Amino acid sequence: MAKKPVRRAERIEVFYDAKRWRLLQRYRSETIQIMEALENSRLASIVHGSIARGDVTEESDIDVFIPTVTSSFLVENALERAGVRINRRVIVQATPAYAAKAYLEIGERTAVSFPLTKMRTVEREFYRFGGEAALQTLKRGERVCGVDKRLMLIEPTAKGHVESSIIGRETEIARVLRISIETVLDRVHALMRRDQIGRTGVFIEREVAEDETFEMALKQLADENPAVRRRLRLFEK
Repeated sequence: MAKKPVRRAERIEVFYDAKRWRLLQRYRSETIQIMEALENSRLASIVHGSIARGDVTEESDIDVFIPTVTSSFLVENALERAGVRINRRVIVQATPAYAAKAYLEIGERTAVSFPLTKMRTVEREFYRFGGEAALQTLKRGERVCGVDKRLMLIEPTAKGHVESSIIGRETEIARVLRISIETVLDRVHALMRRDQIGRTGVFIEREVAEDETFEMALKQLADENPAVRRRLRLFEK
């Protein structure tokens, strides 16, 4: 069941038990292996969401993201050289205004993604909004602040985390996360809308065949779809 936005003024302290700390350690160990495989090919990446914040559950995803446009061949080769098996390759474009992204699905809840064209500021800050951590941050055992799908700010503590609703505190949250207020308002609007009308579909989701690259598939999409073509041309210069 999807998590719903929460409206409450108080700050609640959450304490982790030994099982949760072990779960975080296991998830982070798996994440480090993937990020090191990319790092060995000079591909800097981040992990975002609960793995970065620390508030993991059994349903947490491992979402590794390369924040710059790069060759899909380099990414796939880096993972294959490290023995990381890619199960599925998909292009996803959330809306006509958003950049198309490549997704390499490694497991049921593990994926590596990267943009196929330059992202707007609000798109890049999406990851900071939810909390993002670099490889060295994980290796140092550090956790970061970020907002979950309930629109709760997660602030790590030595014993777990403190959580509080961001609704009505958007300007403050932008300062805390060092992102623009526009990004915070965009995410609040998107998650509140999802709560009201249910999960909406993505603009494009196309599986990439074994005999084609992400770049080839994106070109075909652009040839067939004017909206994709316009988004690509927006950042060609």
